[in-house]
Amino acid sequence: MTTATTTPARETASTAAPAPGTVRLAHGGGWAAVCDRALLTPGRGVAVLLPDGDQAAVFTDRAGRVYAIGNRDPFTGAYVLARGLLGSAGGRPFVASPLLKQRFDLTTGACLDDEEASVPVFGVRVD
Repeated sequence: MTTATTTPARETASTAAPAPGTVRLAHGGGWAAVCDRALLTPGRGVAVLLPDGDQAAVFTDRAGRVYAIGNRDPFTGAYVLARGLLGSAGGRPFVASPLLKQRFDLTTGACLDDEEASVPVFGVRVD
C-alpha cells in the first residue's frame, strides 16, 4: 500500500525506464511489499504505510539505488521525510527534511546536523 500519487512521465531518449519489480522492506522478521519500482522517481520520495501502521520514506537516486528510512522527522514529529530533498555530502546520500532542513543519511539514518538524532533504516530489495 502506498500513499503516493504519481503522474506518468513521457520517456525520452535521455531517460531510461525504471527497473521493473516490487520494492520490499525488511520489516517484522520478513519482507513487506510496499510499492512497484516504477512508482519511484529519481530524486523524489514516496511515503509508504507498513503492516503495523508505521510509515517509511522510500527513495531512489539518479543511479537507481533504492533507500528506505522512517518517514517521521524526529525534530518536529511530522511524517514528512518522503517530501525532502535528496543530496550527498562527502559521498554520503542524504535527505533534507522539508521543515527544518536537517539532513539524514539514507544508509545509516544518522542526522548529519545533530549527532544525537537519527531515523530508522529499512533493508530494501527489489524483486
